[in-house]
Amino acid sequence: MSELINNREVDVPEQTRRQAMLKEIIKELHAGKSVEEVKARFAEAVGDVTVAEISAMEHSLMTEEGIPVAEVQRLCSVHTAIFKGSIEQIHRSSKPEEQPGHPVHTLKLENREIERLVNFRLELHAGKFLKNDSEEIIFKLLEDLSLLLDLDKHYSRKENLLFPYLEKYGIYGPTKVMWGVDDGIRAMIKAAKAALSQYSGNKEEISAQLAEIIKEVNEMIFKEENILLPMALDKLTEDEWVKIARESDEIGFCLTSPEQEWIPERAAEPEGAAVQEESAGESPQGFIRFETGLLSLHQLETVLNHLPVDLTFIDENDVVRYFSHGKERIFARTKAVIGRTVQNCHPPQSVHVVEKLLEDFKAGRKDAEDFWIAIKDKFIYIRYFAVRDEAGRYMGTLEFTQNIAPIRALEGQKRILSE
Repeated sequence: MSELINNREVDVPEQTRRQAMLKEIIKELHAGKSVEEVKARFAEAVGDVTVAEISAMEHSLMTEEGIPVAEVQRLCSVHTAIFKGSIEQIHRSSKPEEQPGHPVHTLKLENREIERLVNFRLELHAGKFLKNDSEEIIFKLLEDLSLLLDLDKHYSRKENLLFPYLEKYGIYGPTKVMWGVDDGIRAMIKAAKAALSQYSGNKEEISAQLAEIIKEVNEMIFKEENILLPMALDKLTEDEWVKIARESDEIGFCLTSPEQEWIPERAAEPEGAAVQEESAGESPQGFIRFETGLLSLHQLETVLNHLPVDLTFIDENDVVRYFSHGKERIFARTKAVIGRTVQNCHPPQSVHVVEKLLEDFKAGRKDAEDFWIAIKDKFIYIRYFAVRDEAGRYMGTLEFTQNIAPIRALEGQKRILSE
């Protein structure tokens, strides 16, 4: 975990001592002590805590102490309350993240909009609802929560663009914990919307749900801006931030959008270099000879991208190697997932399903598995196939996703061309 320790002039034994004390305090919380009981000892014994130490602590709790991700996730809000005000300010000589269009600038811009929504509109309407649960107030709350669900794009950019780069630097603990909390917030908003849509007079219960949403959303903003983003700024290169900025459009933005394109303050590339690279990616050269024909790489990629399905291929080591890129993907994919293990592409609470499926494929117990889910006006059919060579050796897994709602709606027969 040496890569997680700040390059400050602190002796290694001192770092080890502080790290051990941090773990002890968290384990005390785990055992049932209250925040108030440990706050004073924390302040006296530990003092200022660095972002890197928090990251290393979470990682160590899961990997060395065996505390499950879900448990660290439960403790996350508790230790955030303790760390508030203790996290040292990191002063950077150069701050590209403050430039409009930089991914960090955009995330913070969205956070300001989210704060306005939850701390002004939602809190105001929640207060009115507690006094008068009229249809008008319920409608306003439903409107607020629908807007707040837009934070799914904010969280998805973290999970699908930022987290893969942090994992390349060996940082797994904070990403797993935060993804789990993100999913918890998403679920709370959807549950509150459902309760309000079928309101039956349970005013206090819904008010408690709304208060919890406001609290958790605000705490997530704090965790992002005081833990996640400083850690990412410390690790990621400028080129990696450029890639994140370029791929952010693929997922979309929350409540606002970047004010302008971010252009790093560095020596500009030769004008044709980027164009050449992109066009090489769009039009690869060479041919592939199949048993039943011959296609150029460009033809093959174009054919795959025209299929009315989303394809993703995971190799025998569970690493994502390819995904098709049609006009309208059902689930967002960004190039940052290439080279990432599939387990790290899923929320912590669903990883066990992925691992069981892959285990069955590798052992030869299954050759396929199907799932289907309804999302708004779509009916999503998700199929997984074990890919094996002529000798039966497992080579990987193909994921096949399609919206079959139009197919399910078919009736009768059609024998003539459309006009």
